[in-house]
Amino acid sequence: MKGISVSGLAITALSLSHFRSHKTARLCFDGRPVAIVGPNGAGKTNILEAASLLSPGRGLRRASADEIARKPESLGWKVTADLRGFGADHQVETWAEGGDTRSVRIDGKAATQTALGRIARVLWLVPAMDRLWIEAAEGRRRFLDRMTLSFAPDHADAVLAYEKAMRDRNRLLKDQITDPHWYGALEAQMAVAGAQITANRQAALTRLRQAQQNAETAFPRADLTLTTTADADDLVAALSDNRRRDMAAGRSLIGPHRGDMSAIYAAKSVPAEQCSTGEQKALLISLILANARALAADLGAAPILLLDEVAAHLDTDRRAALYDELCALGAQALMTGTEAALFDSLGARAQCFTVTETSGISQVLGAPPAAPH
Repeated sequence: MKGISVSGLAITALSLSHFRSHKTARLCFDGRPVAIVGPNGAGKTNILEAASLLSPGRGLRRASADEIARKPESLGWKVTADLRGFGADHQVETWAEGGDTRSVRIDGKAATQTALGRIARVLWLVPAMDRLWIEAAEGRRRFLDRMTLSFAPDHADAVLAYEKAMRDRNRLLKDQITDPHWYGALEAQMAVAGAQITANRQAALTRLRQAQQNAETAFPRADLTLTTTADADDLVAALSDNRRRDMAAGRSLIGPHRGDMSAIYAAKSVPAEQCSTGEQKALLISLILANARALAADLGAAPILLLDEVAAHLDTDRRAALYDELCALGAQALMTGTEAALFDSLGARAQCFTVTETSGISQVLGAPPAAPH
């Protein structure tokens, strides 16, 4: 695969305090891909989860703030990172104390989670996604919205506005309120935000299709389709017409919150849900790589990638192909695995850290730093 001449976004330092299994931990990175190796239960994924909180949302495990705090202390937690961003360096702090919601500070100033999406882009792939194509639509919507958010950071605001109006409408439905005046304003808000959500998702799929078509890659192309339960332009009318049915259900049954994404393994014309486990994994990796390539082309910087147990279901040749593509992108990818041998084909192109339950985190020496971008 041909290289892309970009300097990727990168975490240069990551510190954890009372985060999951880690009482304290600090890792320093030089921009190369990172292999984090250790036995199951040592805390490898916890490091990736901490990095995922440098972006908007609840992170790669979708955990609440109080679930993250180290037990049994449960005093709260904190993640601090030095980021090489879009032409500028930033310090990011995010934390929660005593059951409070998550707070964010960028360069010493209080910030919103949405602001995180403007200074960096973070994508991830975790083992729970391996069943994405065969489980409920909710997981596919989350996967699509995470990709969409990487292209349009304000997508999170549209989703929040839509969900708030929908919660208020659902409350009316559950209370069997029939006065149409109570619904009108909420349905108008849902329609405006819903149209933006659908437009953002469609735009993201368009960029992914383009990135896949133009790529020299060892991974299969996925033909993606977005399905919705109501046309975005007619959502106000559809919500009004559906009130009686929604009232019987006690919730809103149409809108972008019920949409779905389907995929076809293009070379075989086979729906993703009918593919083998290995093929489904390869399709997911293909989409993450396409997302990264599109962002590198759009922004001039490859995103930070968090790839948990990414070698699962990949043979030796395909693992090597993945690592080659990551390096060609110039992407900082934090990857976990139970054995160092899984990353042998990376050689000196990567940093390697070991994690143990007893001695914590240590860097494996011997791999020289990468040349400056």
